[in-house]
Parts: sequence; C-alpha cells; structure tokens
Amino acid sequence: MPRPAVLLPALALAAALLSACAARPSGPQAAASTAPGDPFEATNRKILDFNFGVDNAIYRPAAAFYRRTVGPWTRARARNVLLNLNEPVVAANALLQARPVEAGTSLMRFAVNSTLGLGGMFDLEPIGGPPRQTIDFGQTLRAWGLPDGPYLMLPFAGPSTPRELAGTVGDGLLNPLTWALPFGANAGRSVALGLDERERNIEALDDIRGNSLDPYARLRSLWRQNRDAQLGRATDETPDVLDDPGAAGNGR
Repeated sequence: MPRPAVLLPALALAAALLSACAARPSGPQAAASTAPGDPFEATNRKILDFNFGVDNAIYRPAAAFYRRTVGPWTRARARNVLLNLNEPVVAANALLQARPVEAGTSLMRFAVNSTLGLGGMFDLEPIGGPPRQTIDFGQTLRAWGLPDGPYLMLPFAGPSTPRELAGTVGDGLLNPLTWALPFGANAGRSVALGLDERERNIEALDDIRGNSLDPYARLRSLWRQNRDAQLGRATDETPDVLDDPGAAGNGR
C-alpha cells in the first residue's frame, strides 16, 4: 500500500473540479436514462452535490482570496515552480511508454528551468528552452491497453475513471519528490496546485453552475473532451481543465 503522501497529488485535481455542478436536476431531467459510460450517474450526482457544498464553503473563497492578495506575476512564478517539480514524472512516463527522446526532453527541461530558470520560477521555453510535455501515468496505462472504465465522480477529487484514478496514484509513486520530501511538504505542494487550478477556473466554473441547464452533464462532457484531447496529443500543451476544445474562439 502506498504511503499517504502518494495520494496527495489527487488533491491538485480536486480544487479545479470540485464545484462544477449545481444541485441535481429534478423532474423529467432527473428521470432521464443513464448516459453511456456513466452507469453510476445517480450516485455521481449526489457526490457532486457534496463537492459543490465543500467548494462553496472552502475552495472558491480561498481561490478568490488568493487572486485578490497575490498578483498575477507572482502566481505565474509559483505555478511554474509547481509544474517544474512534475517534470521527473513526465520523464518516467515517457520511458514507460518507450519514448526515450521525450524522456530526455523532460529531464533537460527540468535541469534548465531548475538552474537558469531560478528553481523553475521562469520557464525558458519561449526563448528556446525545452518544451513542456504532457505525459502522465493515465496515458501510460492507456498505452498499455488498459480500458478507461466508467465515469466516476470522486469525493473531493472530482471527475475521474478507474484508469485515471490509478494513473493519479501511479504518478505519485513515480515522482521521486514524493518520497524525498516530508509529508508536510508534499501536502503543501498539493494544496498549492489545487489552489492555483481553482483560481484559474473561477469564471469557468461559475459559468457552468450558473448558465447550464444540467451542469453535471456539461462538466462530464467537458472533462471527457479535454481528457480525450490530452490522450490524443500527449506531447502538446495541456488544455485548461474546463476549456472546451470544440468551442468557437478557443484555439490554443
């Protein structure tokens, strides 16, 4: 069994996805048949109601306070540091997928940004540094032929599938920092990642909650679209969690 610190990276995803749905729809909408790939929809909706309450009480106020008190330049520097700490995981997953060139790119990126980029505060890709890649253990499991499984709404951790949940735990196991740093440092890193994601998605989540006939279904669709986009272009830039790849004017 992995020690608790291994599970902490899951919290980074949580803050970006916890609150994306309003209360369960009633009437005919509630009686609609379960969508394909979502056999646990009734339970998932209840869990999302719980997540929505947690977000109202904790996550959104914290994200709004973070935005008010920390300027965009400082937030960008903190985000770069957190992303840089994930480069060893990217390299490890590239090796597990038999992609040595991509693994070397991530290791070089980690070395360059950790030194010339002052501990990762500055991403040197715009001036010729190694590019950022998105390669995680969920993608590795897919490359090994593991099926996605049913859509799940996890308490505190938001949308997922069995394969993606296993991928999150696997990324924790692969990250040497998870084992090298004490529990408190890993917890702080996970909280910081979650706070950053939640702050970046304040408006997107508010729009889903306030302007969707069925926020649960919209969130499910957006999450699947974005995860499919990541799986289909594993070395490209990761889309924001709640950006719709098919939406007009959303070219990246």
